[in-house]
Amino acid sequence: MYDSAEMCGLVDSALDFWLTAGRYTQRFEERFAGYLGVKHCSLVNSGSSANLLAFMALTSPLLGERQVKPGDEMITVAAGFPTTVAPAVQYGVTPVFVDITIPQYNLDVTKLEEALSEKTKVVMAAHTLGNPFDLAAVREFCDAHRLWLIEDNCDALGSVYTIDGEEKLTGTIGDIGTSSFYPPHHMTMGEGGAVYTDNALLHKCIRSLRDWGRDCVCASGQDNLCGHRFDGQYGELPRGYDHKYVYSHFGYNLKATDMQAAIGCAQLEKFPAFARRRRHNFAYLRQALEEQSDKLILPQACEHADPCWFGFLMTCREGVSRSRVVSYLEEKGIQTRMLFAGNLTKHPCFSQMKEAGKGYRIAGELANTDRVMNDAFWVGVYPGMTDGMLEDMAQAVKTALRQ
Repeated sequence: MYDSAEMCGLVDSALDFWLTAGRYTQRFEERFAGYLGVKHCSLVNSGSSANLLAFMALTSPLLGERQVKPGDEMITVAAGFPTTVAPAVQYGVTPVFVDITIPQYNLDVTKLEEALSEKTKVVMAAHTLGNPFDLAAVREFCDAHRLWLIEDNCDALGSVYTIDGEEKLTGTIGDIGTSSFYPPHHMTMGEGGAVYTDNALLHKCIRSLRDWGRDCVCASGQDNLCGHRFDGQYGELPRGYDHKYVYSHFGYNLKATDMQAAIGCAQLEKFPAFARRRRHNFAYLRQALEEQSDKLILPQACEHADPCWFGFLMTCREGVSRSRVVSYLEEKGIQTRMLFAGNLTKHPCFSQMKEAGKGYRIAGELANTDRVMNDAFWVGVYPGMTDGMLEDMAQAVKTALRQ
């Protein structure tokens, strides 16, 4: 949903013709961090890049004994989006998959100890379709075993979780949180994402990796902020080598453009209204479909959570054909989605992993993950939908179930 505010910001940034990160980027990072209540935020070009940076920050040698290295392990789930797992695989860290719970559709915290090994360094998981996972249990587990916790918050911006008696936004309870601003998400820039943390050292690693891996912290177009651009000694470089071209990490260029950030600034102003409507739309569908609970397992919020829902996920009970229900809804112009990958380990990319001699572990069984892969689907709760649209959607689901 957009109007003249996004268009004016977009034109204003374009007229500057400062095509990389600039004043709107700085404004967005400051305001988004303020909304979340965190100290540091870095705008990036996608949610997938945000996940990549969040994980790669943990591989920095600046972290000393807590540095994540190839051969270490990361606990996660297979029922999700691949870019939560891909950074670990690409770096040589073994994903260890735990099952999920139904109807919360988040990682089963009772399986965490079974997944733990002497190689475990990280837990990284998404809040599924806006529903927070059991952050109290996961945070306690990570603290007890000195593990990093990354919250993939790409589908859950605005979700609230009460921990230690305090209401906190998801993405701010772990060591690092990530967001996506792809068009279907809670707010958009077209493409875009963010990485945020309260940890100054992690922020330093994230910024370096985002900006080519450089050691210098000067923004684009800024020179000699530290006043020591030409008098330092770095590695085996000659003394006084230009600090703008000293690299402390093998990094990337994952910055967003200022035009994207301008759109984000306008969207952030509207976000509270978006969040309220998403909650309303979810509640409407939940009530409208309650009588169908003998045919569908309806979604349930995690305890101590107030989700800002991304979608309304349903699992067909025994005797109900997902394919028939989905086909009917699609024929009526109602878009449906699976729970992303369903079970990542069943995909061709994991077959390629095995062929390449790379591995993963499964802690116990993935019975619920497979159930979701075979029987679950979801519909959107986009804030632009009216109650009339929601009623039509609910009636279509009911008709599909009768058939």
